Formats: sequence, structure tokens, C-alpha cells
Amino acid sequence: MKLNIALLPGDGIGPDVVVQAVKSLQAVAEAFGHSFQFEEAVVGAAAIDKTGDPLPDETLEVCKKSDAVLFGAIGDPKYDNDPKAKVRPEQGLLKLRKSLGLFTNIRPIKAFPTLIDKSPLKKDIISGTDFTIYRELTGGIYFGEKKLSEDGTVASDLSEYSEAEIERIAHLAFKAARSRRKKLTLVDKANVLETSRLWRRVVTSIGKSYPDVELDFLFVDNAAMQIILNPSQFDVILTENMFGDIISDEGSVIGGSIGLLASASVGTDNAMFEPIHGSYPQAKGKDIANPVASILSAAMLLEHFNLKEEAEAVKFAVERSLERGVVTPDLDKDSKYGTNKVGDYIADFILHAEDTLQVNKENIEFGQSTII
Repeated sequence: MKLNIALLPGDGIGPDVVVQAVKSLQAVAEAFGHSFQFEEAVVGAAAIDKTGDPLPDETLEVCKKSDAVLFGAIGDPKYDNDPKAKVRPEQGLLKLRKSLGLFTNIRPIKAFPTLIDKSPLKKDIISGTDFTIYRELTGGIYFGEKKLSEDGTVASDLSEYSEAEIERIAHLAFKAARSRRKKLTLVDKANVLETSRLWRRVVTSIGKSYPDVELDFLFVDNAAMQIILNPSQFDVILTENMFGDIISDEGSVIGGSIGLLASASVGTDNAMFEPIHGSYPQAKGKDIANPVASILSAAMLLEHFNLKEEAEAVKFAVERSLERGVVTPDLDKDSKYGTNKVGDYIADFILHAEDTLQVNKENIEFGQSTII
């Protein structure tokens, strides 16, 4: 298969981790006989510094002509700390999602057995956790009409959804549940919000077309609590934009590090893949950022194009790196490995799995292995 992939490293550690994802994709291309071409473009604070626009027209054009987009991270403290800033890095990401029609964000939440002790939650609570959040991405309060009174003392944000917007993501979520453990949970606030009542009516109606999928409902406050108390009860969670933003970040604590979580944003014609962590500017260029989430985002890219064996090879390599302790300092404060060595190990494992499995861990730790 030939794929043209747009690379948007973005800000902070974005460039550090994206290059590791590219290593894994290049290893897959070599191991499985594919051809992946990459074209890089600027976005976010990096784009503002260069062009004054968080999403230049040239970047959007690169994305539109590509088969998929691999995204890094976005954000910079100089904008976070300036409430009066008119142009912000995050505006570029929102515009990109809207322009590419990326209406569904998919976030897998999984507790890796070898890292359970790293989680702040108890082992018996998170063991077996493996669920996916389907978050609507282009509607709701983030995109609704925004108002601020002339004197700056009253503000409002309109949350608005149509049946069509709900239907298209609901079908994707039901199909995902059908291929997993056949359970879908709609998270809403139907006891208070009219938009949530519309979501519940539409999803209930669509659920009749998927009789093999169990459908249940949770108010978002209860869902937030249940994700901490009993996360293994979930299979597929479906929810609107703002609720999804909040609970997916909450889910990140289950695995012990936000640096482990990948995501996909998909639409009818386009798809983008990105780690869910922030730009972490304090770690920029220091070779300490965890690249696993970016590498697993690359695995989701492969799955999107039905390259399932290739995606499994990437995920298997990641799991072996975690098992062998080839991890960055966020997972092991005594780790001798940085961003680049973890990326090299995973890429080499994809190419030489059997040889890599036989490498003595002591040699790995002292950098004597040819694979790092």
C-alpha cells in the first residue's frame, strides 16, 4: 500500500514524539512492503511565530491532499497565560478538525498489565480495563455562537446539535461496540440539557438497528465517578464534545501516564491521528518525552487503512518495550532511556521481533544492544 501522510509536529514535545512515530511507520513499510511518503507542515504556536496564523492555508492544503494526518501536540505558555490573546494555537486545531470534517474522536483507554502499579488507582479496580471513547468533535459548546457583553461582565457559549450530527457518530460507535464486547454507554446530562435529551432520543432510535448491542445511559457526573470506581465495566462510551473532552482526559490516569494514550479523529473523507497529551513545553528537546502515545497513534492510522497485522506489530512492539522496562522517565524515574532510544527499540522490534526478544536485558540497559 502507498500512503501520503501529512506530518504536523506542532509545539513543545510534538516534534520529539512525532519523529518516533515516523520511525515505527518506516519500520512497518520495510517489514511489510509498503510505501509511506511524509510531508511536514507547521501548525499551532509554531505556525503563529512563522506566519501569524495557527493554521496557514499551506498547511491545510498539505492535509487535504494527504491520505492521513499524523499530529504532534499544540499549545504554548505564552498564549495560555495571556487571556487577551486574539490568536491562539488551539484555534488552529479546532479549525483543522472543522475544515477536514473530523466529526469523531476515538480514544482507547487501556490498563497495560506491566504498568498497573504506575496507576494512582488500585490494581483490583483497573485490572482488565479496556474501553474506547467516541467523542463528537465538531459540534456543541466549543463551536456554538459565543457572546461577550460590551462591558465584559457577561458571557455565553451556545451548545447546539442536530440529529444528523448525532446520527453519524452514533452509527460508528455502535459498529465499534458490535466488533468488541457489544456494549455501548451514552454519557449525557439528559436530566438538565435539551441537547442531551436530543442525543438520548436519537441514539435510542438508532440502537434498534443494532439489537445485538446492549445500550445503557449514564449522566456525565456519574460516568466520571464510575470511570474511577469501576472502569472495566465500560466497552464503548459515546458522548458529546465537551463531556468527551473531560472524561477522556480523566481516563488517562488509569494507565498511569497520559503519555500512553493515542487517538484518532475521523470524518467521511479525512482522518488525523494524535497523542492526547499536551505540548509539555518544559520537556521540549530534552529527550525525556514519552513517545508511546504517538507511536500507538501511528498504529491507529494503520488500522484505519485496514492494515491490521501491521498495527498489531506496532502494538506488540510497544507492549514488549513496556515489559522489558525500555521506557522513558515518566514511567520509571530510574530509566536510562530517552525518547529516541525508546523509539529506536520499538522500531527495531517491528523489524526484528525474534532477535529483539532474545536480547539480554542487561545489554539493553547498558546500551550494548545493536537495537538501540
